[in-house]
Amino acid sequence: MIFHHSKWPFSLRLFLEFRYLRFNDADNLYPAQCSILFRQSAEIFLDLRSIGIVGRLLPGTLSRDFKRTLIKMNPVRQIAFGYSTQCNIRCGHCVAADASSGTAKMDFDRAKDIIQEMARCHVTGISFTAGEPLLFFDDICKLIQLCRENGIYSRIVTNGYWAKTREHADRVVSELMSNGLSQLRLSYSRWHQQQINRENIVHAALSCQKHGLDYFISFVTDFSKKDDSFEQFLRDRHLKFFPEPVIYFGRAGEFNRQRIFTDYRPNVCSMNPYLSPELDMFACCDAANRFSKTHFLYLGNLCNDNIDALFQKRETHVLYHLIRTMGLSNMASYLGFKAREIVQYRKCELCEKLFNSKENLRILTKSATSDLINWRR
Repeated sequence: MIFHHSKWPFSLRLFLEFRYLRFNDADNLYPAQCSILFRQSAEIFLDLRSIGIVGRLLPGTLSRDFKRTLIKMNPVRQIAFGYSTQCNIRCGHCVAADASSGTAKMDFDRAKDIIQEMARCHVTGISFTAGEPLLFFDDICKLIQLCRENGIYSRIVTNGYWAKTREHADRVVSELMSNGLSQLRLSYSRWHQQQINRENIVHAALSCQKHGLDYFISFVTDFSKKDDSFEQFLRDRHLKFFPEPVIYFGRAGEFNRQRIFTDYRPNVCSMNPYLSPELDMFACCDAANRFSKTHFLYLGNLCNDNIDALFQKRETHVLYHLIRTMGLSNMASYLGFKAREIVQYRKCELCEKLFNSKENLRILTKSATSDLINWRR
């Protein structure tokens, strides 16, 4: 039975079809019969406007059931896992520099318990980050082994300090693979390479290729000509890399900004959550601690809340949802920002401008399920 009544809103038909296809209400998983196309369509069309429509069409318990169904249909749960803020280098651009008043490290047994709890809450991906994770090599190996045992995709973000020779890089990569690592992300920039020889990045990447470990190089850049030689270095060696813009927070907060040359972008953000060594959870891993006036991205602490509750808070928050779907530019336009002003902001800066203001946050919260959701094409 497929629901195709032409007079029903598309969002309602998706909802009814999903209810029909779900074979087990308690397992919080997509049904096996639910097609990939349907899932993609649901993620696109089941927005806050849909809740408003269905809320009027389905009174009482059915409307509440629709909202619970929407929670189950959120994108898969992934998180940046800050095991420690300790790092062996001090990069001039580091966004994490102001994330903690000092060096913090999560208790190892607590970290294991958290990963087990994440597995029960259907977390599918963990990226070990914060400081330099491989300073705690034995601990991280045991944690990624635990991820493998629980079917969780694991990634490590590293500066590659350990890859001084090909032989040593081979040993490290081989051991990481044997413990179940899914992917290695190598940080690279003109700031990193002031302290880490760029040949380390080559050694690490070639070892990944040799052992069949998925990898990519995160090439952090301000898109100035200063970075051309660093980019060409990677191209000449046929290494897989992706440019990542500098985030002008932390130590980079004092940098002179390069002018932005782009069109009017929607500035949609996937908002990958972050767990700190102090067990604070944020809705986004990119400088969430910067929102000191409103604490807009702060979800809570695992000493007081459980993982599932904090994920649900993130997944059902109206404004987080609109950041992921309609984008920051439309929200800024709704607030009255001029178009020429909006294009001058980078995504994280625009987010801070919108949501680290109590007045802006009040207006956006009040209008989130009414006027704001209609401020789009």
